[in-house]
Amino acid sequence: MSFGPRLDTRIDTGRLILRPPGREDFEAWADMMSDAEHVRHIGGAQPPPVVWRSLMAMIGMWASEGFAMFSVIEKSSGRWIGRVGPWSPHGWPGTEVGWSLVRDACGRGYAVEAAGAAMDWAVDVLGWDAIIHTIAPENEASKAVARRLGSRFLHMGRLPEPFHEMPVEVWGQTRDEWRARPRMSAGREIA
Repeated sequence: MSFGPRLDTRIDTGRLILRPPGREDFEAWADMMSDAEHVRHIGGAQPPPVVWRSLMAMIGMWASEGFAMFSVIEKSSGRWIGRVGPWSPHGWPGTEVGWSLVRDACGRGYAVEAAGAAMDWAVDVLGWDAIIHTIAPENEASKAVARRLGSRFLHMGRLPEPFHEMPVEVWGQTRDEWRARPRMSAGREIA
């Protein structure tokens, strides 16, 4: 389903700004994706040309479909700290809200805060009936985030090529389950 461009979308949480990614995010995105140990669960380290194509694909999905992952900006510093949000490219096992943050932003509750805002947006604006999270079986940190969001393990799954040989755990919940949970960050504004 195509919704058309929503390039002016901005979600404010208590500590974060979520906005569509832009070219200005490239260096920080490339730095995050060069940390091989940190990004091992999301496909592994990528050289800058691959990161550039990934960023451009994300920007293109925003322009074509009206959604994709958001760039996450830390309000206190203005710094790009990761990508979080709706993701459902061709062949994906469902409508996903995913997350990946730079190493020094982890453990501060940012993933839950940003993913919670993105999940609200996915059900309220995109009209998604269900949200999944594809998680590498050994990625305990992401499982903890999923649990804090109220998601549960659903089944084992596979991603489309070129990651089709890597099994993933599919976690998730329905729109009704998500809406039944208490709101996670009061005062969130969606523009």
